[in-house]
Amino acid sequence: MRKRIKKGMAAFLISALVFFHFAAIAPAREHLEDLDEKGGYMAGDFFVVRPLGMAATAVGAVIYVISLPFSLAGGNEEEARHKLVIDPATYTFTRPLGEP
Repeated sequence: MRKRIKKGMAAFLISALVFFHFAAIAPAREHLEDLDEKGGYMAGDFFVVRPLGMAATAVGAVIYVISLPFSLAGGNEEEARHKLVIDPATYTFTRPLGEP
C-alpha cells in the first residue's frame, strides 16, 4: 500500500512541476506582447538626441552672435535667430521625450 502511495505522490509531483512551468510562461508572454518599444525610444532620445540638441543650440547661438552684424545689415536677423537658436532649443527642450 505504501509503494502505491509513493508512486502516486511521485507521479503527482512530477506532473505538477511540469505543468506549473508552462502555467508561468503564459502570463509572461501576454505581458511581453503588451509592451511597446516606447522605452527604447525614450532612452535613445535622452542619451543621444537631447545632448546633440543641446550642442546644436549652443553652436547655433555662437554662429548667430558671429553672424549678427551681417544679419542686421541684411534685414534677416529674426529668421537667423529662429533657425539657429529657437528651432534647435524648441526641439531639444519642449518636445515630449521619445517623440520624433
